[in-house]
Amino acid sequence: METELQLLEAIRSGEREALRRLYDRYSGYAMAIGLRYLPEGDEVRDVLQDSFVRILTSIGQFNYHGEGSLKSWVSRIVSNRSVDYLREHQRFMVVSDIPDEPDEQEEPDVGGVPPDVLTKMIGRLPVNYRMVLNLYVFEQRSHREIAQLLDIKESTSSSLFFRAKKMLARMIKDYINKQRI
Repeated sequence: METELQLLEAIRSGEREALRRLYDRYSGYAMAIGLRYLPEGDEVRDVLQDSFVRILTSIGQFNYHGEGSLKSWVSRIVSNRSVDYLREHQRFMVVSDIPDEPDEQEEPDVGGVPPDVLTKMIGRLPVNYRMVLNLYVFEQRSHREIAQLLDIKESTSSSLFFRAKKMLARMIKDYINKQRI
């Protein structure tokens, strides 16, 4: 299999087919990222098209930092474009003072939930919960970074994450209980 560096060198040398290989290699991965943020297929397709236009037009400025860095860069662009789309097209309700409640329940075993089902569950979360959960868990951004990106308080990011996690845990437990029947 072609390494990321080989693929980048082919793109930078003007090989047009290399752009197609880049798309083929990462489009499924990008779709999975988009579906975590935007549960509607048409919205995801719009974001992916915009993301790949951005990727292909700015690939010349990408700085290679070793195998996996291209995939991370693609991930970051798709994530950022998804957040931008949601901010432009969805109502993002900011709740500033959500009290943190201690979570006395143990967390459910996510291993018993197929990835596509888990993605659909995340898609059913309210948009603000979904955005914070994705940014914190999958993009590994801090609550400080999320707060700056979404123009909310750091404590709001933390509270939204707590609520998203609690709601998702409830969905997972319900799913697991239905599977046992």
